[in-house]
Amino acid sequence: MEAGPQISAAASALKVLVVDDHLLVREGLKEVLKQVDANVRIFESPNAAGAFQAAEANPDLDLILLDLTLPDASGFTALQGLRRDHGDIPVVVLSASTEASDAVRCIRGGAAGFIPKSSTAGVLLGAVRLVLSGGVYLPPEVVLAQRGYGEDAKPLSALDAAGTARTRIDAVAFGLTDRQAQVLALLIKGKSNKEIGRALDLAEQTVKTHISGVLRALNVTTRAEAIVSVAQLGIKLTL
Repeated sequence: MEAGPQISAAASALKVLVVDDHLLVREGLKEVLKQVDANVRIFESPNAAGAFQAAEANPDLDLILLDLTLPDASGFTALQGLRRDHGDIPVVVLSASTEASDAVRCIRGGAAGFIPKSSTAGVLLGAVRLVLSGGVYLPPEVVLAQRGYGEDAKPLSALDAAGTARTRIDAVAFGLTDRQAQVLALLIKGKSNKEIGRALDLAEQTVKTHISGVLRALNVTTRAEAIVSVAQLGIKLTL
C-alpha cells in the first residue's frame, strides 16, 4: 500500500482512504479531495487486502472511496467486509458501471454513495461533500431515472431527471405525516440533516426524528435505502 502525503496538520484534517488499482485514477481523486480539504490526509491501496489493512490501522478515517473492480476481490465483497468491520466509516463506491442494478446492490450493501467513473470532477466533488455532511449520493441517471431493474422496468414518474420530487406522496397510504413527506422530499434531493432543518425551519434533532419515522414507514434502515425505495415504488413527493 502506498502512503499518501505526510501532512503535519491538525487532527481535524480530513482522512480518506482511496482504493483503486489504477494509479492515474488515484492521483485524480487526490486532486479532487484537496478541494474539499487542502490539508486532507490521503491513504491509498491498489487492492482489497491493502484497504482492510489501512482501515484497521486508521479507524478514524472520515471516508473510503472504493473501486468496484479490484484485482484480488470483488468490490461488492470488499464493501461487505468494510461495512462489517468498520461500520462507522462511510464508503462511497466508484465504478465504470452505470448499471442501476450495481448501484442498488451497493446501496443495499451499506454504501453511502455510488459514483460512476464517467462523472465529472465537479460531480465527484459535490458527492464527496454531500456524503461527508451525512447525506447519500445516488446519480439520478443510474437509480432515480427508472422504477424497477428487470425486464419490467418502467419510467419513474415520481422524480425528474435531476432527482427532484414533483408531486405529494399519499401520506396515509404509506403511513407518513405531511412533515415526514416533506423531509423525505428533501432527503431525495440529497440534502443533509442540517440543510433539511434550515429549509423546513426545524431543529436538526427533529429532522433526525422525522427521518427515523420515514425509515420505519418504508421498512428500510438507511437513508440510501429510502431513496431507492422511492425510485422502486414510484412514491410521489413534493414540498
